[in-house]
Amino acid sequence: MPRYTPAEIEARWQQAWEKDEVFKAVRAADKPKYYVLEMFPYPSGRIHMGHVRNYTMGDVIARYKIATGHNVLHPMGWDAFGMPAENAAMAIGGHPKDWTYGNIDDMRGQMKPLGLSIDWSREFATCDPEYYGQQQALFLDFLDEGLVYRKNAVVNWDPVDMTVLANEQVEAGRGWRSGALVERRELTQWFFKISDHSEELLAALDTLDNWPAKVKLMQANWIGKSRGLQFAFSTIDAPEGHDRIEVYTTRPDTLMGTSFVGISPDHPLAKMLERENEDVAAFCAECRKGGTTEEAIETAEKLGFDTGIRVRHPFDTAHELPVYIANFILMDYGTGAIFGCPAHDQRDFEFATKYELPIISTYLPSEDANEVLEEAYVPAKSDKVFYNRGFAGDAWQTGEEAINAAVDFCEQNGVGQGVTKYRLRDWGLSRQRYWGCPIPVVHCDACGVVPEKKENLPIELPYDVDFGTPGNPLDRHPTWRDCACPSCGAPAKRETDTMDTFVDSSWYFARFTAPRAETPTNMEDAKYWMNVDQYIGGIEHAILHLLYSRFFARAMQITGHLPESAIEPFDALFTQGMVTHEIYQTRDAKDRPVYHLPEDVTDGKLADGTEVEIIPSAKMSKSKKNVVDPLHIISNYGADTARWFVLSDSPPERDVEWTASGADAAFKHLTRVWNICDRIGEMDKDAKGQGDDDLLRAMHKTIHDVTMGVESFGFNAAIAKLYAFTATLQKSKAGYAAQREAIITLAQLMSPMTPHLAEDIWAHQGGTGLIVTAPWPKADEAMLVDDTVTLPIQVNGKRRAEIQVPADMPKEEVEKIALAHEAVVRSLDGAAPKKVIVVPGRIVNVVA
Repeated sequence: MPRYTPAEIEARWQQAWEKDEVFKAVRAADKPKYYVLEMFPYPSGRIHMGHVRNYTMGDVIARYKIATGHNVLHPMGWDAFGMPAENAAMAIGGHPKDWTYGNIDDMRGQMKPLGLSIDWSREFATCDPEYYGQQQALFLDFLDEGLVYRKNAVVNWDPVDMTVLANEQVEAGRGWRSGALVERRELTQWFFKISDHSEELLAALDTLDNWPAKVKLMQANWIGKSRGLQFAFSTIDAPEGHDRIEVYTTRPDTLMGTSFVGISPDHPLAKMLERENEDVAAFCAECRKGGTTEEAIETAEKLGFDTGIRVRHPFDTAHELPVYIANFILMDYGTGAIFGCPAHDQRDFEFATKYELPIISTYLPSEDANEVLEEAYVPAKSDKVFYNRGFAGDAWQTGEEAINAAVDFCEQNGVGQGVTKYRLRDWGLSRQRYWGCPIPVVHCDACGVVPEKKENLPIELPYDVDFGTPGNPLDRHPTWRDCACPSCGAPAKRETDTMDTFVDSSWYFARFTAPRAETPTNMEDAKYWMNVDQYIGGIEHAILHLLYSRFFARAMQITGHLPESAIEPFDALFTQGMVTHEIYQTRDAKDRPVYHLPEDVTDGKLADGTEVEIIPSAKMSKSKKNVVDPLHIISNYGADTARWFVLSDSPPERDVEWTASGADAAFKHLTRVWNICDRIGEMDKDAKGQGDDDLLRAMHKTIHDVTMGVESFGFNAAIAKLYAFTATLQKSKAGYAAQREAIITLAQLMSPMTPHLAEDIWAHQGGTGLIVTAPWPKADEAMLVDDTVTLPIQVNGKRRAEIQVPADMPKEEVEKIALAHEAVVRSLDGAAPKKVIVVPGRIVNVVA
């Protein structure tokens, strides 16, 4: 009997698919299109089991859609710019370009053995000049439409990597790569005007019916629509031009508890005082050493500088309040000024406690609560609490009711105006690094900032750069920075900032529709292929990547690069769980953990017999060495085993734990399927058997259930049905024709998950062509209805027997058969039943 040999089978069928160009996507008017896309990877150098799971999910959908008659686009590319390449170049003395393209070659070579249904002819990397040249063209078009602009802004500055960091790249106040303490610095930066689209981006979330609710909620919270109060404090003895301090608040209900006013170190008033007072300048400089993230602000000690300026409370002009410069206030949020209500804001509470300022409650947990607070009391807007010092008198009311009363009071008394604002800020895209897309503008002494001419694109990065000195090598390049002004021809300087890598990934889905076009997109291709019907990726990209992509789709539609129908680029979104693994560790002489690779551990021991400590399963991490090498699995078991396992063990939205025993079990099952195929192939072609209808009925039920599972992303549920049908087929005594039909159908249903094995079974059983292009099997509805049903019989509430009867048998006939059953006769002991209740298709109840 031939053995199941994945290494031979998988290579053969991958060559067949490539030879026939099965997965090459070409527009076809006679087929419905389907665009499936997984979030493209960063070329770190090696794929991991998370990649395998992510791409296998997309592959299942792509192969299923091919089988159901769709024209499928399933591309692959590389998110290739960014700091890791520069860090690697500095560490090993190489070049980011060489490191990146070498990693791409390695990872492509690791991915292809998985047998993914990818159109590799559309492959590109975001560091290809052909790609980022079109990105530069988009930038120029956005600039023409006013969608991008330049301004001074306070940013997170990494003093080691010498670059701007997004808030998400600051961890515990330190740069995510360098570990250096992040500082605030004011720089001239380029921004996308995403905030102009806040309401539209928020409202459109309601149209995304096939997105996870948690992702839509995360985006809504990030956009952060709120109704609040805009008002101003009148200043006393302030410098000329600063007679008012504007404030926006979402909690005007707490205004009666104000004890101070705080302004950002970057507020115009603070900057004026800074120029005139060395102590103010020193304090502001110290503040700027802190980060701008919410985490950094929350955890830092609250510091303030009393300016000596006072303001009048808007509701009682005789009541004066001190004005402090405070380190926990950012210029980019609201107006850069706040009113401090220590009783109901923890940061204000810490500040007031430090500087011995009054703490005045406007809310109390109860009418007779003690007003001496140990920490801020912050009721939710939905909480009903005692409002004891407010705009509607003492009353029990919700925060929302109190807010509305406060806004109404202020508007009626001319104190302020109720306004709607958004938390979403414009997207700062400038980065002070080499390995990124150059911003295509020129700085000319005579003309100012001048856009580069499109015919000069791409503005390519120079190869001859030096990473020996911290900072952006483009600033030091001897020739690249110097150029001629596109407007007047005079000597000028190129912009040396490059674009945030989020820009690269915000439109790649559109480029895949025409990756070799001489413009960012080809409208006919974009109209045909867009939108992405199914997008798959990690929950960690739920906010910024998806939000920026949604903005880019709108900007590209405005500038004529996408049709209006693609304004929301992703019709359906699925966020998959992680692949986890146990961690194996020993301890060194200083009791520090030493981690070991899974393949180095057998039965809880190392090769030298040392026992390892097993830590419960966690996210795979190179540092913890609990990473499973997909190539090691493919070498030992085959790609189909790896694919089957990552799909079968848990629902795809949840984490899956990789275990050696699970992989071994998956391989044994696929071997069992192959052996069944081989056994059927050896049967007498004229052999008759028994139970043909039962086998075919089970087959059609499996077709139905697997189809439902694949269409609903219930891959593990679909595989459970395939396991069950395999067991049925293995035990079947049906004739050859029925068993052959069953194994061919089983192969078709397994094909999206285990495509190589399925092709081999198809060929072994004489299937025509390739299974990947064969039509998906359809369930016979008549076969889904059971001819017979099994009914339990209860006597006085206790189960005594069961009978099998035709599904459409009349109640009277069912009752006769039930009462004639020997177990029922014995239970009645000669007595007539008081009542017999027949529930069709469910149960027979006998009351003695």
